[in-house]
Amino acid sequence: MPDFMNSKNGLSDELKKSAGWTTLLTLLFFLLYREGNTIPDMVIALPFFILLYYFFFSIGRPEISARIHGWIGKDLIKAVIFPAILMTLYISYILLNGQNPTHGVVALIPYLIIFPLLLFAANRRKVKKITWIDFTAFVLYLLPTLFIEVKPAGNLPFHGNDFESIYRISFILSAVYAFVNIRGLTDVGFFPVFNLKYLWTAIWVWFAFYLFVVIVGYNVNFIKFVGHQIIDHALLHKIILTLIATFFHTAIFEELFFRGILLNMLTKRIGQSKSWKIFWYCGLIAAIPLALVVGYTLKGGMQWFPALMSVLIFTAAFLIEKGGKQQSGVFTGLAITSVIFGLVHYHSHAIIYIGFACVAGWAYGYTWLKTKNVFYSAIVHTLVNSSVLIFGLEFIK
Repeated sequence: MPDFMNSKNGLSDELKKSAGWTTLLTLLFFLLYREGNTIPDMVIALPFFILLYYFFFSIGRPEISARIHGWIGKDLIKAVIFPAILMTLYISYILLNGQNPTHGVVALIPYLIIFPLLLFAANRRKVKKITWIDFTAFVLYLLPTLFIEVKPAGNLPFHGNDFESIYRISFILSAVYAFVNIRGLTDVGFFPVFNLKYLWTAIWVWFAFYLFVVIVGYNVNFIKFVGHQIIDHALLHKIILTLIATFFHTAIFEELFFRGILLNMLTKRIGQSKSWKIFWYCGLIAAIPLALVVGYTLKGGMQWFPALMSVLIFTAAFLIEKGGKQQSGVFTGLAITSVIFGLVHYHSHAIIYIGFACVAGWAYGYTWLKTKNVFYSAIVHTLVNSSVLIFGLEFIK
C-alpha cells in the first residue's frame, strides 16, 4: 500500500479517536452538569463545548500535528488561522450571552494566543535545538495567566454550574498549538490514549506518593482523618464531579506546562550541554535559598520543610544521575521542575503543603517521563488533589 494511503488512514483513525473521546466527555457534561443549569444555557454552550473539546483531543496527536506542521510550512497566514478560530469562538460566545467581549482585560487573550506562535514561527527554521529563547517565551506566556484574571472568561455554560471556560480551553489549545505544532516539541504527549501499563504507572505512583504524605503528614500533625458520615449516591456523585473538574480545570493545565513543556525543554537543554552537573549545582544553589525564603516568610512551624524536601529531591536526582542507568540530565531536569512546581504553591500559605507539592512535582514528572503522556501525569495529579475528599481527610494548615 502506498505511503500516502497509510498516512491518510492513520489521520482518519486519529480523528475518529478524537471524536470518540469528545462524545464521551459531552455525554458526561450533559448528564452531570444539567442540574443547576438552564436548558437555554446548555443549548448555547453545547456546540462550543463539542468543537473546543474536539480540538482538545485532536491537536496534540502526532499524526494530526505532523499534518498541521506540513500544511503550514513557512506560511505565516496559515499559521494564524487556528488562533483566529479560537478568538472568534470566544467573542461569538460572549456576544451570544449578551456580554461585552472588550470588557476588562480581555485584550490579553490575543496576546496569549498569538505571541508564542509568532515567536516560534519566526525562529523555527533557524533554531532546531532548545535555547533560552524558548524558556523566555514560556515564562512570558505563562506568567500573565497566573496573575491576571480575564473576565468574562466565557464559562460553559455561561451561568450556573460551569464545567470550564472558553478562555482557559483556548489558552491550553494555543499553548499546544504553539509549542507542539509550531515549535516542534512533538513528544509533549498531549493526547488521550488507553494503555494499561501507563495506567498502572499512574496508580502506583499516586499510591506511593500519598503513602508518603500520610506517613509524614500524620507525624507532623498536617493530616487528620475525619471520614465520611455516610457513603451514598450524593458522595459518589460529588467525588466523580471533583475528579472530572480537577482533571480538566487544574491537572491538565499544570501538567501541560510544567511537565509536557517545561520539563520536556529542560531535559533536552541539559542533554545538549552534555554536563548535567552544572545544571544540578545551579539548580540546587538556587533552590535552597528560595525554599528557605518561602518557608520563613509564612506563618507556622517547620519553616525549613520546603528546603528539606528540595534537598532530598536534588539528592535523589544526583544519585540516579551518578548511577548512569538513565538518560543523562533527565532527573536533574525533573528535580529542578519539581522544586519550581512546589514553590509556586506559595499562594497556599501552608508550609507543609508547599514541601509536599515539591515531592508531588517529582511524582507527576516521573509519570510523564515513564509514559511521555500529559494525560497520565494529569491522572496522578487529579487523584492526589482529590484524595482528601475520597478518603475523608483534612489538611491542618
